[in-house]
Amino acid sequence: MMDLHKLRSTLEAALLAAQEPLSLADFKKMFDDELGDDLLRKCLEELQAAWRDRPAELVRLASGWRFRTRAEYMPHLERLSPERPPKYSRAVLETLAIIAYHHPVTRGDIEEIRGVTVNTNAIRALEERGWIDVVGHRETPGRPALYATTRKFLDDLGLRDSSELPMLEPAVIRPNLLESADAP
Repeated sequence: MMDLHKLRSTLEAALLAAQEPLSLADFKKMFDDELGDDLLRKCLEELQAAWRDRPAELVRLASGWRFRTRAEYMPHLERLSPERPPKYSRAVLETLAIIAYHHPVTRGDIEEIRGVTVNTNAIRALEERGWIDVVGHRETPGRPALYATTRKFLDDLGLRDSSELPMLEPAVIRPNLLESADAP
């Protein structure tokens, strides 16, 4: 068993080299499953504290832990890479919001909330981005696909789970369509 300083340094090195968030299972693989979850969490929280006053921070996301640049530095860093992220139409963003706040939902549910037909390209764009996925099928005629957000969506927004999404304005909140659909 290595000492705690060496363990924290090894975890830090792995996090700095990783391109994706690392889960506790990933860290355990590094040590042949010799370390418990509690010890790993303790070391990660100590690393998090050690980076508290630095330009980068260690954050826990839906799919694991990762370093990210603090928000106040982003305007300067964006100038280094002037590529613009894809722009999404209002329809795509509304569809994403409905799925994020009401998942799992069918296309019919989305259409009922939005009041218009869902464009297939909106669903496709969100699937290609990796932000939504089919998580099952509703047990109704035609067995429509049920859509939900993914861990990648949560990771990209810097969230651990969907309960961390901001609250909606009262005028925006719609009744949950699935309560009646899921009733026995």
